[in-house]
Amino acid sequence: MKIYTNENNTSTLKLLIAANLAGKKVELVSASFDDDVFAGPRQLPLLAVDDTLAFFSSNAAAQYLFPVLDLSDNGQCQQIQEWEATRLQPAVASVLSCKTVSSDLRQALQALLATLDTMLEKHQYILGDKLSAADVSVYSSVFPLWHSPDLKAAFLADCAHLLRWSDELAASKAVQEAIAQWGGSPTGPFGATSALGIPQLPSLATCTPGGSPDEGAAVEAGPTPEELETARDNWSHGRERLQTPLEHRDIVLPVKGRKNVLITSALPYVNNVPHLGNIIGCVLSADIFARYCRLCDYNTLFISGTDEYGTATETKALEEGVSPREICDKYFEIHSAVYRWFDIGFDYFGRTSTPQQTEIAQRMFLKLRDNGFVSSQTVDQLLCQKCDRFLADRFVEGTCPHPGCLYPDARGDQCDKCGKLINAIELISPRCKVCATEPVVRPSQQLFIELGQLEPAIRSWVSVSQAGWSGPARAVCRAWLREPLRPRAVTRDLKWGVPVPVAGFTNKVFYVWFDAPIGYLSITQNATHEFEKWWKPDKEYDVKLYQFMAKDNVPFHVVMFPATLIGVNEGHVLVNHLYATEYLNYEDGKFSKSRGVGVFGTDAQETGIPSDVWRFYLASIRPETSDSNFSWVELGTRNNSELLNNLGNFCHRSLTFCCNMFGGRVPDVTLSAADVELIALVNREIAAYVQQLSGGRLREALRHVLSVSRRGNQHMQAQQPWMLLKGGEEDK
Repeated sequence: MKIYTNENNTSTLKLLIAANLAGKKVELVSASFDDDVFAGPRQLPLLAVDDTLAFFSSNAAAQYLFPVLDLSDNGQCQQIQEWEATRLQPAVASVLSCKTVSSDLRQALQALLATLDTMLEKHQYILGDKLSAADVSVYSSVFPLWHSPDLKAAFLADCAHLLRWSDELAASKAVQEAIAQWGGSPTGPFGATSALGIPQLPSLATCTPGGSPDEGAAVEAGPTPEELETARDNWSHGRERLQTPLEHRDIVLPVKGRKNVLITSALPYVNNVPHLGNIIGCVLSADIFARYCRLCDYNTLFISGTDEYGTATETKALEEGVSPREICDKYFEIHSAVYRWFDIGFDYFGRTSTPQQTEIAQRMFLKLRDNGFVSSQTVDQLLCQKCDRFLADRFVEGTCPHPGCLYPDARGDQCDKCGKLINAIELISPRCKVCATEPVVRPSQQLFIELGQLEPAIRSWVSVSQAGWSGPARAVCRAWLREPLRPRAVTRDLKWGVPVPVAGFTNKVFYVWFDAPIGYLSITQNATHEFEKWWKPDKEYDVKLYQFMAKDNVPFHVVMFPATLIGVNEGHVLVNHLYATEYLNYEDGKFSKSRGVGVFGTDAQETGIPSDVWRFYLASIRPETSDSNFSWVELGTRNNSELLNNLGNFCHRSLTFCCNMFGGRVPDVTLSAADVELIALVNREIAAYVQQLSGGRLREALRHVLSVSRRGNQHMQAQQPWMLLKGGEEDK
């Protein structure tokens, strides 16, 4: 047998101690995540028994090496190991990885250690008088605390029974030899992150306890008689009631009598590699929702693409010394590759620099003009004399002019800090983005959309539609509509963009936030020439538009884009459900593409961590109601505790039990009262999952998914099927 592991992975201690206690020989092999040793998840340590059997769960491997011989103790051992993996190990990992330990985290870990101390008060070992894999797993997590004098004094001083137990194990030959063979640093980078091959950081900000998802939850009421009856009925007749699924087609069109769901994710700028905040804020959230809709058998179309016009592209082209078209082509391929790796299931992923985009944007603008919603004004603009160009949008930076903000790096169209739109001329101490020269003011003729004329219609639509929006989307919209809407310039003195089809303005292009949302339509047209069936549906078709984005994109989707569609007055569908998020921060700081701070899509791919682990973690920290924080330590501990030792453990123990005891065939089942209760409680979780996900609360929905597997683990623990096998055929 071989143990494949990497440096400082304390989970490897579990396997080495277990092997020594059982008198089994194992070979320790140094491995990385690029090695060809993984038949399943890329998880270290990996115990390879032979060519056909391998364990990627350190607790499952420890039990295999040092099995509990008494079946009555086996279930209790697994319960202790699950507690260690989901509660104790994450708390210890956070303490070891944080520069400053918060009082909440300190108290949480002390409470867990006190629980252990109580377990050991009347017994020599955790399960009684017999040493077991439960002791091995828990000792490996506690070992770094016991080994460090400072941590020992801070966390173990009041745990006399736990200290006695730790000292006894540490003195044993099996443990001493395992530690010597391991050769790691007990207080070095912790196994929660080593197990996933995560790079270590020199210092982390103050940590708070993650805990398990159900920690601190209220005591739950048991199933009602109605829930129990529904469970019995569904078990007997549920399959007969399944709806016939729609025939799958590459690009679907609306279907009469069905729920037709049109999903868009905000179009990412094509001037850089997307970071994790971009990914969870729009494309990943939309993809999770699209998968849910397809599972519900809704007629679903999910489209997105890259936003390729505007100053962001021009400035990037200047920076790299190439043309805007070359920038677009380069980063379109990068975005496409990143999203493919993240397994984002677009029905069509397009781009805005297409003839279809030009045709639709120009036609809609001319219709707005014909309907009386366009005006022309001479406005002051900033001109960089050194670069000989007007400084629109991202070509200029300065201090935000809004009282109470004064952010020093606001752009010429919007402030990243307060989220408000800005006219570049209003910036305090403006500077050219390219050369940092202070610009001068010069007049320029521009075209405006008269938002004030459209304001009554916008407010009326918002009052009806916002019930289906997320909290951040409603908050941003309310802030915008506190004041009367002003005319908004929709033309720019730039070269890269959709040309303005109006005499006297043909040397200008449209403002990117006028034409970019129109990209949803042009991208759909590139997918199907019948795109108007989605965007201008007949009344007999039920089409609902769902849009996903971060909150900084909300103003353009609740004012600019709806104003355009309302002003055109051609029956376009307006957003029914706008699911915006707050911001995802990086280790308590901001992600920044320009500064290279954070984890980018290509970085995630290069870690060797499977994309499903990234998807799971990002969904679990999705900033739905407030800003959330990406943490390398939490990525490791959540994968180990929730994904592996909760969901993975349930699948593994269920399938291996079926394979070992019933030859891999699920036997006929006669429901017991406990089984019916479990089904009723699982139905409750599924109902809550549907309610949360249909409301765009993806993070909360995921919590209920994990609760299903947690209930399954608890049911196996309570029913102890390994004991029933000792009985007759009826018990089996």
